[in-house]
Amino acid sequence: MKQNKTVAFIYAHPDDETFGCSYLIRSISEAGGRPVLLTATRGDAGKTGHLGAMTREELAAKRDLELEKAIEILGIAAAEQLGMGDGKLKEVEPALLQERIAEFLTRHRADVVVTFPEDGLSGHRDHIVIHHAVNKVVYGGRAPSVQKLYYNQVGSYASDKSSVLRVEAGERWEAKRRALEAHQSQVFSVERVFGKLGAMVPPGHQFESFELAWERGVHYPRKEENSVFDGLI
Repeated sequence: MKQNKTVAFIYAHPDDETFGCSYLIRSISEAGGRPVLLTATRGDAGKTGHLGAMTREELAAKRDLELEKAIEILGIAAAEQLGMGDGKLKEVEPALLQERIAEFLTRHRADVVVTFPEDGLSGHRDHIVIHHAVNKVVYGGRAPSVQKLYYNQVGSYASDKSSVLRVEAGERWEAKRRALEAHQSQVFSVERVFGKLGAMVPPGHQFESFELAWERGVHYPRKEENSVFDGLI
């Protein structure tokens, strides 16, 4: 059942996939599934860490390379970038963003989608725009292959309205650590969230959690799950 099933990760910036989904991505690959990634921007409005001053184009090129390395470490089967304005997704015509997301999901015949929750996790405006665009596509039936939609979830690993899937770090922390290190320009953000990276899983990061928001027309179903593949037909 898991073999060749495709899980699509839809995010705003390079590194979003690594911060929130490394354990999940690795677990999908380990189970014989196919993780794919769509990133809306190249992250060229971000900081440069210890790399010094850069133009926006130089930073974009650097972050392209960082993402390529993280993709290889995590085992992502295919990745695409839309090249839209970093920090300016709210200015993008919603129909255009939705069209590009729907096209990506349809072309890859995605069975499952993972994206930001309503608050974007951090309140970032680009994250929130992606959340609403993905909802419009999935809930509107514009990607017919999609059976399930998950949101990143942080905190208690529990929800009052839905089921929450937890993915343990275990040996996957090493891949997450290396992927985080690959995003060199974002070292300050990495250290703010995870502290100094080392061999041990940082406190509070033993799990990644994901709320099941939708499954074949049912919003926030309550069910026991061990994997994003559970219940797929």
